[in-house]
Amino acid sequence: MPNDAIELLTAEHDKMRKLFQAFEESGDGTTKKRGEVVQQIVQALTAHSYIEEQCMYPATRMMLPDLEADVLQAFEEHHLVDVLCFELAGMTQQDENFDAKAMVLITTTLQHIEEEEQVFFPAVREGLTAEQLQDLGKQLAEIRRKAPTTPTQPRVLKGA
Repeated sequence: MPNDAIELLTAEHDKMRKLFQAFEESGDGTTKKRGEVVQQIVQALTAHSYIEEQCMYPATRMMLPDLEADVLQAFEEHHLVDVLCFELAGMTQQDENFDAKAMVLITTTLQHIEEEEQVFFPAVREGLTAEQLQDLGKQLAEIRRKAPTTPTQPRVLKGA
């Protein structure tokens, strides 16, 4: 198990990248495999977004107020991912725009992951102590055990 919050979230990012690769390798068209992979992606992203929004982002806002703009942007990016997950959960791989919507979800998520890993996580690691990061990691792991995997109707964001 990862030791701190950043290691835990990065490990989840790696799992998502593998799911995205599985989608791309499943081939074009309306294959059953493709639909199953998208279902796994939606479940993984729903749980991942939940733990970041319930723990990582609020803690960062509180402990590192200089990262407020980054956190607010991350909430907005999650909102877009939540909308796409909700829509995909209600579709089948036979729907005309299923593949296109899945690719938009993957592209959007990969961009978000890169921003987190290259900009946000290094700033958080620099601003928090190892102990704080370990405590956050424990909190994230606990929340992860209870995190939902089925997307719900995305809420309208009016300031996070």
